[in-house]
Amino acid sequence: MKKILILPLLLFFLAQGSMAQTPKWVEKAKRAVFSVVTYDKNDKMLNTGNGFFVSEDGLALSDYSLFKGAERAVVITAEGKQMPVSTILGANDMYDVIKFRVAITEKKVPALVVAKTTPAVGTDAWMLPYSTQKSIACVSGKVKEVSKVAGEYHYYTLGMQMKDKMVSCPVMNVEGQVFGIAQKSSGLDTVTTCYAAGAAFAMAQKISALSLGDAALKSIGIRKGLPDTEDQALVYLFMASSSLSSEDYGKLLDDFIRQFPANTDGYLRRANYYVAKAKDNQSWFDKAVVDLNQALKVAQKKDDVYYNIGKLMYAYQLSKPEKTYKDWTYDTALKNVRQAFAIDPLPIYVQLEGDILFAQQDYAGALAAYEKVNVSNMASAGTFFSAAKTKELLKAEPKEILVLMDSCISRCPQPITADFAPYLLERAQINMNAGQPRKAMLDYDAYFKAVNGQVNDVFYYYREQAALKARQYQRALDDIAKAVELNPADLTYQAENAVVNLRVGRYEKAIEILNGILKNNPKYGEAYRLLGLCQVQLKKTDEACANFKKAKELGDPNVDELIKKYCK
Repeated sequence: MKKILILPLLLFFLAQGSMAQTPKWVEKAKRAVFSVVTYDKNDKMLNTGNGFFVSEDGLALSDYSLFKGAERAVVITAEGKQMPVSTILGANDMYDVIKFRVAITEKKVPALVVAKTTPAVGTDAWMLPYSTQKSIACVSGKVKEVSKVAGEYHYYTLGMQMKDKMVSCPVMNVEGQVFGIAQKSSGLDTVTTCYAAGAAFAMAQKISALSLGDAALKSIGIRKGLPDTEDQALVYLFMASSSLSSEDYGKLLDDFIRQFPANTDGYLRRANYYVAKAKDNQSWFDKAVVDLNQALKVAQKKDDVYYNIGKLMYAYQLSKPEKTYKDWTYDTALKNVRQAFAIDPLPIYVQLEGDILFAQQDYAGALAAYEKVNVSNMASAGTFFSAAKTKELLKAEPKEILVLMDSCISRCPQPITADFAPYLLERAQINMNAGQPRKAMLDYDAYFKAVNGQVNDVFYYYREQAALKARQYQRALDDIAKAVELNPADLTYQAENAVVNLRVGRYEKAIEILNGILKNNPKYGEAYRLLGLCQVQLKKTDEACANFKKAKELGDPNVDELIKKYCK
């Protein structure tokens, strides 16, 4: 019986001994350790655990498992003060560590110093538990093993006893610096052995430009912070704009400006964000103006800011607001763009000038701007297309417009991809206007190939029109039949089908189609006129004249000449 009691008593005295020797730095260091409470989406308590501050402005470390699935979290300090977790700054689910920021309610909080050197095997270590009591007893032990993690970081096996409530408590070296984060014990020996992830490894966790797709971070509903560098943060902002809610994106913009107050992009992006919200409340415009003015104040390249102000005002006017905000007109937009150009005459500024003049219907001015761009290094398919459309509105000869569209197409990637395929449709229509239906057909065929045959009834109708004028009647018949198949309810297609059959001498087929139209739409005047034309070809003049008369009664505007010619 005495032998049975020896081992428990020995362990008891070992534990008491390990907690008895309290280093001098403990009293100050314990104030950096806190309790963490996380809550789910229904605001019900999810988990409780520990963590600790590693900077006086609220940077902290804990275990990832504690935060998984959480929508919010609070920390409770040793003094009993509650503070919310504001942002997640990095996490690693494999090694169960997380870095985050606490919205501290004081100027600064007690914080631990992260050790810069790795403790050697056999050195002393202390685990510092969370406590609200004045006195505190650390758990002491030895470093048993040091393993490499992610190349330059470390994972520790410790010779000490750890209780469940000590998970994520700091593991300290003899100087009172934290080198590890206590983790749940596992394996056969959980009485005398425990483990710790390196504090330096936890500190290395960060948000990158690609973190929006990180599964570990996505499983936490608490707002994420920004990358440390401006370039990465800007990429993150761009990606977040299409994936975060409007409210969360707004908060992220606020974070960016706090983190990078001298970066103009933050103010410009937030101004655009405010303008988007101003559809419901014009007071947001006032905030946008403040940000635009601040962007000008901090900008090293003021021309870029003037350009973006002009671009924002131009987009605002394109949205056709019911009531214009103050001086946010096309004229003010143009003024800002020209200020940008005066500082640095970049082609992109000239392009926007042309776009604004185009919107103002000053087509001559717009064309002059586009022509300047087209002799610059910024010339592209889009800039030549802009020039072509402007010439079209100036009633230029189709051949002049075709020259510009040819330059547009020549600057598209070859073979032309689906993204650039609409330019082919535009050139096809201009070829039709220029009396070159065969060239128009080539453009329609190239478009069909570029989009892998993913076309609709309207496409087949337009290509049929080109084929008909090019006297390629079989193709015209095939295309109009396809248009009817895709949209059988459209009377225009059915009538056009009859017209093509009439043109190729298939009168009986045309009559069949027209009778089908009139069966369902007896007041469709054009069908009576076309039916009369078929009957004229079949020498059925009386029947033809009866149908011409019916077409006239129904208001067909093209039947009078036929009546004069055939119905004397």
